[in-house]
Amino acid sequence: MEENLYVNDLIEWESDSGNKVLERILWIDEDYTIAFLIDVNTNKGLPKLKKVSEIVEEISNRLAFKQRVDPWARVIREEDLRDTEKVIRDKAWNIISELVLEEPLIYERKARGSLVQDAIGKYNAREENNKLIPKTIYGYLRKFWQRGKTKNSLIPDYINCGGRGKTKAYSEAKRGKPRTYKHINEIGEGINITEEDRRCILIGIDSYYKNKKNISLNQAYKLTLKDFYTYQDYIENGKLKFNLIPRSQQPTYTQFKYWYNIEFEKDVKTSIISRKGSKTYALKHRPILGTSKSETPGPGSRYQIDATVVDFYLRSVYNINWIIGRPVIYVVIDVFSQMIVGVYVGLEGPSWIGAMMALANVVTDKVKFCKEYGIEISEEQWPCKELGDCILGDRGELIGMPPEDTLSPNLYIRIENAASKRGDWKGLVESRFHILHHETKPFIPGFVDQELKQMTGIDYRLRSRLNIDSFTGIVINLIISHNNRRHNRYQRDTDMIADDVLPIPTELWKWGIANRSGRLKSYDEDVVKLNLLPIIKATITSQGIKLNGKLNNLFKLKGNYLYYTCEKAEKEQWFTKARSGLLTQEEKSITVSYDIRKPNFIYLPSRDGRSFEKCSLIDPEEIYSNKSFYDIDYKLTKEDLEKQETQGEELQKEIDVTVDIENIVNTAEDNFKLDQDSTITKTQQIAKIGQKRKNEQNQRREHEGFELQRTESESTSDSKDEVQSEDTNSNTLLVPDYSNILEQNREGRKRGRSS
Repeated sequence: MEENLYVNDLIEWESDSGNKVLERILWIDEDYTIAFLIDVNTNKGLPKLKKVSEIVEEISNRLAFKQRVDPWARVIREEDLRDTEKVIRDKAWNIISELVLEEPLIYERKARGSLVQDAIGKYNAREENNKLIPKTIYGYLRKFWQRGKTKNSLIPDYINCGGRGKTKAYSEAKRGKPRTYKHINEIGEGINITEEDRRCILIGIDSYYKNKKNISLNQAYKLTLKDFYTYQDYIENGKLKFNLIPRSQQPTYTQFKYWYNIEFEKDVKTSIISRKGSKTYALKHRPILGTSKSETPGPGSRYQIDATVVDFYLRSVYNINWIIGRPVIYVVIDVFSQMIVGVYVGLEGPSWIGAMMALANVVTDKVKFCKEYGIEISEEQWPCKELGDCILGDRGELIGMPPEDTLSPNLYIRIENAASKRGDWKGLVESRFHILHHETKPFIPGFVDQELKQMTGIDYRLRSRLNIDSFTGIVINLIISHNNRRHNRYQRDTDMIADDVLPIPTELWKWGIANRSGRLKSYDEDVVKLNLLPIIKATITSQGIKLNGKLNNLFKLKGNYLYYTCEKAEKEQWFTKARSGLLTQEEKSITVSYDIRKPNFIYLPSRDGRSFEKCSLIDPEEIYSNKSFYDIDYKLTKEDLEKQETQGEELQKEIDVTVDIENIVNTAEDNFKLDQDSTITKTQQIAKIGQKRKNEQNQRREHEGFELQRTESESTSDSKDEVQSEDTNSNTLLVPDYSNILEQNREGRKRGRSS
């Protein structure tokens, strides 16, 4: 099968010298005839024109190869960028953002030179103290094209920071940068523009530039000087000549452009129409307003995304006795061909997670996707796995969510939100939902049917038989049918009619790629998914990478934090350094991507945004493994609830134990008072503790010693004998004859003195 080409594809060639050359496709014309490519590794190269047929032929003959992994695919987050990096990126983007939209003119050498000069003039007019040169713009353009045509491709590789600049205060002196050759009388310091000068400049702009003659702004400037800044005219060789006043008294071209820009920004539409005409304005410059199909010249020009809660009740995949409610369907449709390019059927939403799943499905291999649900299709039946140029979604899912921070700058996708109360802007996708309900209602049990409940008393929810997987299979079959059947209401243009293209989404898609290509973007599936995932701050600790913020709050019960590790962290000894206090507060703080449904892994984007580290959950007891964040939160909350519920019972048990101990102590106190021999002194009680212990030990050994097959009567008899024996011998064992001991001590001392 012939390999299709898309914008941003990387093509690897082998040059005549044997070296490999890697080129990126920047633009393909609507007729699928020519393409502009650029060498991604050159420091001086610019886009080159090639025939699409030659590229396809080289790939077919295996002389060229489409590289599947884009090393410049950006997954960097705004939070990871330093302020200096943002400033440099945004400055470059502001300079070239209008230039890169001038496709294909910006790729053609002659037109590009003129466009670059205009951009330089525009910038220098605004920034008189910071002049721009062509080399700088060409460097920005080359970097933008080589690294994937995204705003974040302009992030600097190295930043050399100098001293902080200071804003220059204006005074009565000449404004702007001092002239290098001001000492020459003819040049001088220059002039500040007066009200009279401004009036002359605006008249010149209206007279010479705001018309369809298409003369350059520089030429309009010269004609303005001729009209207002000459002091004498004369005839020479039969021709009228003009003498300009000294240069030191003329407005400069930069000042002329400055006032042109101010006038232009007052009424952009009128300025463009006056110069280029209403037709060109409508085609290239007017805002994107109106119906779904506006501004959709080819496949991928605009995708629509929307969700609906389906009127069916489903049963659990895990327990057929559980009714789990109604599923949510997200659908992504290509407006040009009306082909459904992505879908999600599940229980998430309407929310960003559901939208994320549908957008991820857009770049998924549909043959493999269908096979997961037991459906065999060919690639021709669902031939799409590329992102589009624009996504039109609902304000609820897309405003303030990850696309605002990642999809736009990283994947160069424009995000549009339907205006409030303008559901008609997404009428195409919403009409598909209506058809889906209409086509499935007669066949699927569990359909919401209030009339049935009122007439028969039968609860329609109990009639449900399908689970989420089987229902997804039904939706896939409906999508395949939709994509491959004729849609008679589709309005074909004259080119389609001439080529006899049937109004079938798959046919329109294929025809659009061949004849209207240029909007589809090919990206690695993992890179797209990473850009769809939400981000969160994390901290490097001695125990691992710990999530901060709202996810961290889920696991504060009993100190159950989640910790992660990765190969990079272990190799660079992050955790050892954190414990030893060798990391600064800034070094400890990192940004990670996460999927709330699967906490086994988080993802750490690299600094340059071209790769990521996969971090694994540190869970030695595996109590959180293969559980979603929701499951873990539920488990910990349930444990805390159970703790609260049993706290009263546990307290009662502790009190019962305390009472039992007190009873034993009280009984011992009572027995001591009854059995105590008051004739034995305190000294006698603590004397010879070692001998008393040994006597007690001998008695306990006799009492504790094993005797197998001993009867209960024998045990009782022996116990009584032991007690009697202890009573009989208690005086001899425990009470020594202290009078004899004292007498022996006296005799010993007498013998010592006599000797």
